[in-house]
Amino acid sequence: MKILHVIHSVDPRGGGPIEGVRQLAPALSALGVAMEVMSLDAPGAPGTVDFPVPLHTTGPSRSAYGYNAQAVPWLKKNRLNYDAVIVNGLWQYVGFATWQALRHTSTPYYVYPHGMLDPWFKRYYPLKHLKKWLYWPWGEYRVLRDARAVLFTCEEEKREARKSFWLYRCREEVTGYGITSPPGNGPAQRRQFLEQYPLLEGKRLLLFLGRIHEKKGCDLLLHAWKKTLYRKESDSHLVMAGPVDHDYGIAMKALAQKLGLSQSLTWTGMLTGDLKWGSLRAADAFVLPSHQENFGISVVEALACGVPVLISDKVNIWREIKEAQAGFVESDDLAGTIELLQRWSRLLVTQKEEMRDRARNCFATRFEIARTAEKLSLLLKSEARP
Repeated sequence: MKILHVIHSVDPRGGGPIEGVRQLAPALSALGVAMEVMSLDAPGAPGTVDFPVPLHTTGPSRSAYGYNAQAVPWLKKNRLNYDAVIVNGLWQYVGFATWQALRHTSTPYYVYPHGMLDPWFKRYYPLKHLKKWLYWPWGEYRVLRDARAVLFTCEEEKREARKSFWLYRCREEVTGYGITSPPGNGPAQRRQFLEQYPLLEGKRLLLFLGRIHEKKGCDLLLHAWKKTLYRKESDSHLVMAGPVDHDYGIAMKALAQKLGLSQSLTWTGMLTGDLKWGSLRAADAFVLPSHQENFGISVVEALACGVPVLISDKVNIWREIKEAQAGFVESDDLAGTIELLQRWSRLLVTQKEEMRDRARNCFATRFEIARTAEKLSLLLKSEARP
């Protein structure tokens, strides 16, 4: 069986969706499912070189929406090479192009919304939501309606997706999501990270790893850090790992400076490869007070490294984390973020070690990518063309 993933871009700075696609490839291959990817990137764009599976680029796109005149003809020409097509993400041209190319054909397509139907966007960006409403009936509504199935990463995402638009109709399937076990040599990765940032040696590190974006609650974390651990524990240090070369990132660095956090905070920029895994191996705990998080690849990466996670109840896998006692969960406001840090600081060393064991077990039993691949493979094979 061969499937095609379509996505706006394979640039790793895009976060969870493309990382999820990359993680699925070897797990599906082990089950006899070959995978290729089509993106709207230009040849040679970030992420396209040495991509781990066959990649077809039809870009460059001419706008943020991603319209590209080559996408639909390419899909029509090549659709019979694949048993199924999976769209990753909404509100970009790849979904509409797939609908245009494959409706009324024998090639089924599926859609991973990746949290892009979460009602948080409606509450926090009402003008953008109104703009989406103008597009929804003739665009994304039809993309979802005519898909063989819409694939959700967890039950919470499925429930939340129903709240954004009253005109909503699709076949819903929960496939789960996850990652492979961490690659490489753990102690060596940890050592490499600390050699890169020697001032962190001997510190108890609280790690934020992800996009520096307003929905991630970065401002809450900085204010909470000011009020809690950094005052009480001189060996505690906050690591903010994510791209900051944009307006919001610059604003957050200015906020940290204003709060006087320079001695207890390190900005690393985006971390990849061994440095990323090394930051997780070196962390005492992982923190994400997000206002909206569909799944949270970085949360699961932390669990896989045995790192307890301190998250808000707007991270859609919070119920699984709470049930497994693999971290703490609080509300996505300043009081909740402060409580996350304080609950962690109150734990004894032995209790932290016990939570690290539960974090590893939570990953192994709930979020290892082989489980997702198996469920997705069974779904696709059961509905494949005869």
